Amino acid sequence: MGAPYFVQVLASNRATGSAFNTYTTAKSVLNAADVVQLPVNWCQIGSKFRIRMAGSLSCVGTTSGTVTFQVMFNTGPGVTGTNTVAWTSGAIQMTTTAETTALPIVMEVVLRVTAVDAVEGTAAATLLGQGYLTGLIPQLGAGAAVGTVTDSIILLPAAAPTNGTAFASVIQQNIDFWVGFSVSSANNGITVYDYTVEQLQ
Repeated sequence: MGAPYFVQVLASNRATGSAFNTYTTAKSVLNAADVVQLPVNWCQIGSKFRIRMAGSLSCVGTTSGTVTFQVMFNTGPGVTGTNTVAWTSGAIQMTTTAETTALPIVMEVVLRVTAVDAVEGTAAATLLGQGYLTGLIPQLGAGAAVGTVTDSIILLPAAAPTNGTAFASVIQQNIDFWVGFSVSSANNGITVYDYTVEQLQ
């Protein structure tokens, strides 16, 4: 019989995040106070986290392009440290029908620690994660208009699951949530309404 594990919430946003649009390179879409700070030597192989995000997405239309979600580890404080993409959804296609009024999306991903640092000073810890994204704007392929189909359920990541970029597990890390677009437009935007990080074991 395995050890008794108890789910605990490590972070939960206390207010709706800002609306972000007109950019491409992924950046944090959380309120700064909602970024999780983990202690030194916090993880072990097999540790698991569940991240849930509920928000809204809008898109420009014919040239909507793609949206990418990232779980980012940062040595902080804030964004002054080293940023590492610990997990990425890959590029998710958005509908080519203009939806400038933000529509709801929900995302959930479970991350498992697959490796930890063996030597201090060597970034060798990795995460493997899978989940889903659902909403009217994310599409399996370009062209389907919002309203002509029910909410799409997109399995994440967009390619075969692999370990994310290695990070240092023996130093303090912050877990952040970043989003990027392939096309910069005032109508390609995201707002996070609800966000939680839970430690499963």
